[in-house]
Amino acid sequence: MIKKILYTLAIATIAFSCKETKTEDQTLQEDGLIHITDAQFKSVGMRIEKPTEQDFDVNVKTSGTIDVPPQNRAQVTTFIGGYVKSTRLLVGDKVQKGQALVTLESTEFLDIQKEYLEMAEQIKYLKSEYERQKTLFDEKISSQKNYLKAESEYRKTKGMYQSLREKLLLLKINPTQVEKGKLTSTVTISSPISGDIVVMNANVGMYIAPSAVILEIVDTQHLHLELAVFEKDILKVKIGQSIQFTVPEASKEVFPAEVHLVGKSIEGNERTINVHGHLDESIKQRLLTGMFVEANIKVSTQKGLAVPVDALITENNKNFVLLLETLKTNKYSFKKVAVAIGTKNKDYVEILPNTIINASSKILTKGVFEMVN
Repeated sequence: MIKKILYTLAIATIAFSCKETKTEDQTLQEDGLIHITDAQFKSVGMRIEKPTEQDFDVNVKTSGTIDVPPQNRAQVTTFIGGYVKSTRLLVGDKVQKGQALVTLESTEFLDIQKEYLEMAEQIKYLKSEYERQKTLFDEKISSQKNYLKAESEYRKTKGMYQSLREKLLLLKINPTQVEKGKLTSTVTISSPISGDIVVMNANVGMYIAPSAVILEIVDTQHLHLELAVFEKDILKVKIGQSIQFTVPEASKEVFPAEVHLVGKSIEGNERTINVHGHLDESIKQRLLTGMFVEANIKVSTQKGLAVPVDALITENNKNFVLLLETLKTNKYSFKKVAVAIGTKNKDYVEILPNTIINASSKILTKGVFEMVN
């Protein structure tokens, strides 16, 4: 019986000892405060600091797209329709200015050359007749009527001849070769600019109608930001200001840019002004035209009372810090205080003034995660 009583007392003592140890090792919460021991404070490497004055960027928030200037985007078309005879290009291929893009074939090309050849032959005769009638008129041998008729016929035919010649040049067909009787049923369309193919609508054997877009080329060396800034913010934006932007649908990475041009008129129902931003050369190859961007234009800086980012606790869209209430022997007591925050930078977050937090407040800045978890 005595052995049983001693065994029971031993078990109770061990249980009490374990409970006491557990209490020593855990954070205690009572009276709305969070209590930890000095041993816990040191083991986690916690730190208490006062809020400090920091510089924060004042930004204008805006959005827009990645784009290129009009002269660096080209839609390739033909003014005379034809069938695609050959092309080896795909979307993403790089092309140089003047490079052959696609070859078209059509009997219409032959018809223009035949008409030009006829005009070329006819113009020789009409020119000779015009000069002959002019001479006879000057010598008062022929009437003015005959002279004016010859001049009219020559000038009318010359106009048609010049028009057909320009068409041939647009089609990249050499008029001199046509006058020698060397006709062709094919024409090659060349690239008007250097860049990357972003749209390709041509397949071999496909008919390309006049003015239809065969392909589209973009010179990505001239990518830029095209931002829309609201009227209320535009007077803050100046050339040379820095821009930080993200492509939210593709990455969280922040890219740099700079304000290059600021529009001079308000556009659309939303009353915005276009702002053109230059991109850093190192990032252009990673971006695509048409990408949607969200951007911050740094317009100034301001000072504010701040704590390290790690000192902030965010729960249910509300923000808190742990304020040191008391420090007694081997015991720290913290109060969880709600705060309103302002702007942020990489290391600090601005704490807006309130009746509890000020420049003299002592706040837990390191070990907060361990404390709340």
